[in-house]
Amino acid sequence: MSFYERHVLPVMIGAACGCRPIRRQRAKIVPRAEGVVLELGFGSGLNIPHYDPSKVRRLYALEPSEGMLAAARTKAAEAPFPIEVLAETAENLSLPAASVDTVLVTYSLCTIPDAPAALEGARRALKPGGKLLFCEHGLAPDEGVRRWQRRIEPIWKPIAGGCHLTRDIPAIVQSAGFAIDGLETMYLPRSPRWAGFNYWGAAHP
Repeated sequence: MSFYERHVLPVMIGAACGCRPIRRQRAKIVPRAEGVVLELGFGSGLNIPHYDPSKVRRLYALEPSEGMLAAARTKAAEAPFPIEVLAETAENLSLPAASVDTVLVTYSLCTIPDAPAALEGARRALKPGGKLLFCEHGLAPDEGVRRWQRRIEPIWKPIAGGCHLTRDIPAIVQSAGFAIDGLETMYLPRSPRWAGFNYWGAAHP
């Protein structure tokens, strides 16, 4: 792992993903998690303040990035509910089948190399009646914005740790075997339109 990936990128991601518009988005979806929760792409624990501790029995925090693990473990130790940090990918998830009530993923599907495979792995861990909660940025509906996303993405990806600007989030969720129950979208305020189109909602297997 390079110096940039270990020391610079985690700080950049923490700042970008902790800004006010993103915090407001997290607050719309994270409190809906309940029971035993699996969070994909836990990062530095930015979702912890948004969970409802009265509804979460245990959180499995999936974070495969070496650069993020120290911060993840520090934040997990301070949380008001039990958190176990798992340094692994969802494609190779160690949790048993049908072992979690909620899968949560926020601002991570843009970066996971094989997002459908990761969601398929998480789906296998869901109990019958379990749900997927997601909040992500991705492909914009306006062709003018999409053109800019396609132009910027090749430059953006190495700077932003592999972040894709043009992923069709609903299509990825559905391709992993989920049916979407509710979906909302918007351009985030005070954000560049090429990086600011958001999708959030819930789905079930």
